[in-house]
Parts: sequence; C-alpha cells; structure tokens
Amino acid sequence: MQPIVVKLGGSLYDTPELKIWLTTLAEYAKKQPVILVPGGGPFADNVRTAQALHNFDDKTAHHMALLAMKQFGLVLIGLAPNCQPFSIDNPKRAPFSVWLPDDSLLLEPSIEQSWSISSDSLALWLTQHVSAQQLLLIKRTKINSQSIKKLIEQDILDKGFAHTFVSSPIAAKIIHYQNHLQLNAISSTKQHNLSLT
Repeated sequence: MQPIVVKLGGSLYDTPELKIWLTTLAEYAKKQPVILVPGGGPFADNVRTAQALHNFDDKTAHHMALLAMKQFGLVLIGLAPNCQPFSIDNPKRAPFSVWLPDDSLLLEPSIEQSWSISSDSLALWLTQHVSAQQLLLIKRTKINSQSIKKLIEQDILDKGFAHTFVSSPIAAKIIHYQNHLQLNAISSTKQHNLSLT
C-alpha cells in the first residue's frame, strides 16, 4: 500500500497537540503506512539567529537547517518509540516512520540550497520521490485558501513549493494542528487539495 507523508510543523514543538498527533498517526499507520517529515522548529530558529550573527551564506544555512529537521525528527522518535527512522534507499519500511534528512540531499540538483526551500518543499519532494498517495501538512496557521500562490504570498508555504509542485503535482492538503480528530475524514476526501491557482 502506498504511504502518506505527513509533515509535522516545527511550530508544534511546544504544544500538547504534538503528542496527540503522534498517537493519532501511530493508530492511522495500522491501516496505511505513514512517513513523518519533521519541521525545523526551534532548531531552525537557531540557524537563522546564527546566520544573522555570523553572516554566513544560505548554502551553509540550508545544510544546517537539514540538521535542524533531523534534530526534531529525533525528538519525534523519542516521543513515539514505535516510530522508526525512514530511509529512501531502504525497501523495508516500518508502517510508522520518520524521515531524518541527511547530506545526500545536498547532492540533489532539484533542491535549491536556500531559505526558499523549507521542510514543506522537502516533504513535497519526498512525497513525489517515494510515490506516496498524498501529503498532509500539519500547521498551527489557519488557512482560508487552497491556492499555493496565495499561501506563498502569505508566508504559509515557502517560495519554492510551487516550483516543486509543478514538477509532479500530487494530492496535498494543509490541516490545522487542532483538527487531529478529523484526520480520517480529511485524508480520505478529494476536497481541499492544494492547487497552483
């Protein structure tokens, strides 16, 4: 069965909903595989602070931001012992897993090494790369549009999301972080999918 990819925003880092989502997704994974993509959370915020202080280039910051995602991913594994590390190259995948980005992404020509690419675009790229059924982006921000263009203008999605989406459009939705009880209903419908326009 095709997995779904679920990006847990770093903004959930200090919320009670983080553990609720992990429990909800672990249960969901009993019927369909789930691959978590961690946001950067406070670890990525520290990268921005360090770049502002030391003025290093965006390529270096991008590399550090990948490590920030990996740190948050390790937090998720620590909170959910039944969640296993996910590797793109490993054909044997646990039903409930978390992707820990590594340096191999730095060799991927389609991924720009700048702040235009955040964990949202990387989650989209992973969804395309593993031919997952759909992408769910869990965010604290409420949205009033499914337009990728408008969501980028509102800084809800990163600037690179549209370009990545165009290369291989997929079913993708944004779910508010307090809507965990509606996961089954939201994931099973074709409504509210993101679109370019």
